Amino acid sequence: MSRLGKVNALEDASRLPNASHVRLRPEIIATPPYRQGKPAAPDAFKLSSNENPFPPLPGVIEAISAAHDVNRYPDATATALRERLAAEHGVSADEIHVGSGSVALLSQFIQAAAGPGDEVLYSWRSFEAYPGLVTVAGATSVPIANNGNGAHDLTSIADAITDRTRVVIVCTPNNPTGTIITAIDFAAFMQKVPAHVLVLLDEAYAEFVRDDTAVNGLDIVGRYPNLVVLRTFSKAYGLAGLRVGWALGSEQLLDAARASAIPLSVTGPAQAAAIASLDRSDELLSRVDVLVERRDHVVARLREQGWAIPATQSNFVWLATGNETDAAAATFTEHGIVSRPFAGAGIRLSIGEPESVDKLLAAAEVIVNSLPSGHGARTLG
Repeated sequence: MSRLGKVNALEDASRLPNASHVRLRPEIIATPPYRQGKPAAPDAFKLSSNENPFPPLPGVIEAISAAHDVNRYPDATATALRERLAAEHGVSADEIHVGSGSVALLSQFIQAAAGPGDEVLYSWRSFEAYPGLVTVAGATSVPIANNGNGAHDLTSIADAITDRTRVVIVCTPNNPTGTIITAIDFAAFMQKVPAHVLVLLDEAYAEFVRDDTAVNGLDIVGRYPNLVVLRTFSKAYGLAGLRVGWALGSEQLLDAARASAIPLSVTGPAQAAAIASLDRSDELLSRVDVLVERRDHVVARLREQGWAIPATQSNFVWLATGNETDAAAATFTEHGIVSRPFAGAGIRLSIGEPESVDKLLAAAEVIVNSLPSGHGARTLG
């Protein structure tokens, strides 16, 4: 093309409509995208994404390396992984569904059950992806405020169910507060939920629970035909970078999710790593015991400093810093800690490497001493 021709082409292009003319859904435009935890500087600790600080075990790395046929599509239904999980939990493989992380499974179930004019209920504050997933499905979010301890108010959630309700999401331990739902309270809640309403029990952090009163979805899923339990390999099993989650429920409900899933989204290396991790569950879960011990130590020290924090059963702690959140996050950054701030609400801090603990506690002490007397995050003064 001549130089003159290029100029004319540019002039023609300048008269074409730009991206601002494309008609997009207004509710999507108004929805902020999911924000990942910030990366850490070389001398800082990233405690913003609830990642497992331990690397995968050597056998898991070998399984990933052996899955070298990346020129081929993976098994679309993750048959070997589903059969392994089914055998462990005494169900059929058709009652297991595998997705690229539990958040992908949440999306599939919401889209399968709810659309325009329908409602999805969940506690708030809870996992920050919930509102966006509901909006993408075209449904309406109905957030129900946590109680004063940062836990689900199951009574209020049940009372909010209407004829338009299609899905209720229950998160235990709750992200970002770490609180659990007891088995007794969950059973009472399920008695109030109509049989046609899908209940998604999001248990991404279940392996960190040490409270014997907590509900365990794997023990009760068969009691409720409208219940689906969601688990993940991202947290306790340390495979966050490979994105593997799984769901347990009735075949009919799982088939609906499978129909709304993006095909072939769970890679071959991810499936191999998940199976290898299950082969080494004892070793992996002993690491979880270490993190739980570290968590309990951090909680005890924070309370000694004067923090009022919820009883966490996850791999993170919640500081309800309220209007001081931005300033508190800046203080953590100054101390070499990358935190996860939620503006106007609080800060979530993952339990990370042992070397991160002293930095976390030093920053937290500075912050709590700067909070005004009577602040909701304080127990002293």
